[in-house]
Amino acid sequence: MIDVQRARLETPGCAHVVHLNNAGSALPPSCVVDAVKGHLDLEARIGGYEAAESARAQHEDTYDAIAALIGCERDEIALVENATRAWDMAFYSMRFSSGDRILTGRAEYASNVIAFLQMARRTGVEVEVVPDDEHGQIDVQALRQLADERVKLIALTHVPTNGGLVNPAEAVGQIARERNILFLLDACQSVGQLDVDVRRIQCDLLSATGRKFLRAPRGTGFLYVRRSVINTLEPVLLDLHAAEWVDEARYVIRNDARRFENWESAVAARIGLGVAVRYGLQWGIRAIEQRIKTLADELRARLHSVPGIRLHDKGAHRCGIVTFTLEGRSPATVQAHLREQRINVSVSEAASTLFDMKARALPALIRASLHYYNTIEEIERLIRCLPPPG
Repeated sequence: MIDVQRARLETPGCAHVVHLNNAGSALPPSCVVDAVKGHLDLEARIGGYEAAESARAQHEDTYDAIAALIGCERDEIALVENATRAWDMAFYSMRFSSGDRILTGRAEYASNVIAFLQMARRTGVEVEVVPDDEHGQIDVQALRQLADERVKLIALTHVPTNGGLVNPAEAVGQIARERNILFLLDACQSVGQLDVDVRRIQCDLLSATGRKFLRAPRGTGFLYVRRSVINTLEPVLLDLHAAEWVDEARYVIRNDARRFENWESAVAARIGLGVAVRYGLQWGIRAIEQRIKTLADELRARLHSVPGIRLHDKGAHRCGIVTFTLEGRSPATVQAHLREQRINVSVSEAASTLFDMKARALPALIRASLHYYNTIEEIERLIRCLPPPG
């Protein structure tokens, strides 16, 4: 069970806004803010290098915390600036040739698809979008039929940016293992709100951010790389942290996931990420998931009865992201109106998930995303403050 009152007391932002933009950037708890500020103060007092050395154990604990969160070993984790950079470092380390195939889903995120298209232009690799099933999630049977010997990568967004859909990652992972195909999972919107276990999912690589449901600082993220594939992937960018210069004409790449990192980083933010993960683990990820699902189900039910509202979430299983439109009002207008009432929501535009949004003829959606510190009262306030249909 989640002690909601305690969670809100430990989240200063709850006193100022109704924050329903957790899929954008969640409100951090006080312990995360204090950890970041504390390290910055230490840097100011004794120097950046010296502060990093003093906080080495706390920084290293971030790897252990993330490993505990997603069910892997600490040497399978790389800390990076954000989920997109984590995903890019994984994707661009792969080698594709003309005639190779990449399979992806209809809900794939724009940054990922742009990378696919760039790689197709460079190498001739073919990008194929697997159709949805009757629930609007990736069609597992169609994927199985498409996954032939030419497929070098299955890349899937676990939870899309534009809705509550939860793609069946475990079923996809099973196919990837059966066919010996690399599986890259974009878990940017799922880690922190869902119980994500990489061993259960059987993905080879997973990218995630800190700022969303983990409640960590912006500018933090991580990449998981299965130990058995680490040495088969050479990052496109190397420095003296990712590799060692051992002779005038020779270097050796390190043999853990940190080959995907670089030397310079925001130590305070990384410490904040570790503290945020530990904080989430204290509540319990399954308890967090259940609380978020309960709130999201309640919000969908309330919205369903509002005149002019149309809900747009897909999937057999849904999470804490709720998307809708209001008749006669643009999503941007609704967002601005709610912000005047100190209610934060966001807008998902077609360009962020073009395959899906174009297929549904949706130019934009209002996105309300809940976390365990939100309340039924805040949901009721959102409903009351919605503008009337245009």
